[in-house]
Amino acid sequence: MTNTNPVDQAGARRRGPSMADVAREAGVSGQTVSRVANDRSNVDPETRSRVLAAMRTLGYRPNSAARALRSGRFHSIGVIMFTLESLGNMRTLDAIAAAATDSGYSLSLIVPNPTRGEVSVAFDRLSEEAVDGVIIIVEAHLLDEREIELPAGLPVVIVDSNAGDRFPVVDTDQAHGARLATNHLLDLGHATVHHLAGPDRSYSAVHRREAWQAALRERGASVPDAHVGDWSSESGHRIGRLLAADPSVTAVFAANDQMALGVLRAMHEAGRRVPDEVSVVGFDDMEESANFWPPLTTVRQSFAEVGRRSFEALLQEVESGEAHGTTLVPTELVVRRSTAAPPAA
Repeated sequence: MTNTNPVDQAGARRRGPSMADVAREAGVSGQTVSRVANDRSNVDPETRSRVLAAMRTLGYRPNSAARALRSGRFHSIGVIMFTLESLGNMRTLDAIAAAATDSGYSLSLIVPNPTRGEVSVAFDRLSEEAVDGVIIIVEAHLLDEREIELPAGLPVVIVDSNAGDRFPVVDTDQAHGARLATNHLLDLGHATVHHLAGPDRSYSAVHRREAWQAALRERGASVPDAHVGDWSSESGHRIGRLLAADPSVTAVFAANDQMALGVLRAMHEAGRRVPDEVSVVGFDDMEESANFWPPLTTVRQSFAEVGRRSFEALLQEVESGEAHGTTLVPTELVVRRSTAAPPAA
């Protein structure tokens, strides 16, 4: 008798091609199809090509959940990032996503509030989504706190923060970049360098400020009090007006390019010519920096390289169980037209 049950008929219509269907189409055993679906090496190239062609013809998709249960791997990583507003964070995330895609991994992103409790909640959510490991992109000193509980056994890589000896860390060489900027200005003949720092809660800002201070002391220069901004061009302009009003200020190192932009505007408004009277250096080498007026001398850091290396570090830990310590991505000084020797006394 013909089956007229619409539910059964709909169910039959919804059923996709099975592994057995692929085996019949390719003229191989189901075990061979399974080996190809799981990317095993013990299949000769001609047979593999025939099976893959059959999969494409039938529209067969391997069951990733079942494959994960067999292999213990989900081919998915999680990223916890506390803000999407930062230029560096977005470029780093873009590089992580590209590297993950190239390696056949999917990516789950969570943007929690930067509190200890929210970090734990974010990990719980990622655990439910079955990821092989997690990359945490966090500027603040949040992970310096020992009270934060991260699940044991889950590979973790930290970007742009400090995790002590608990997890691998990938970061720009912040200290080297700040020294490059400070020494460049001293080498031009400036008696000292004033610093517009990022917020105290920022791990990167603190490293840049400490390296600036150390470079001045090593050269026997006086160490002015640092001015603290919030990374924005508005804060750079506000503090830049104070610096512009002081005739003894001839060199300024801003902890990022956006604050340096605000300093440039403040100097122009005060009638202090850059670089004839005041030299300005930034940090980041954002795309627009070459089009500031004058074009900005700055420290270039490669967010793309940080993202790529953080994924590589996580993948190594996932595949081998081995975790390495800190990886520092080099910085370089890009000299443009915003710096020059100080005005003659």
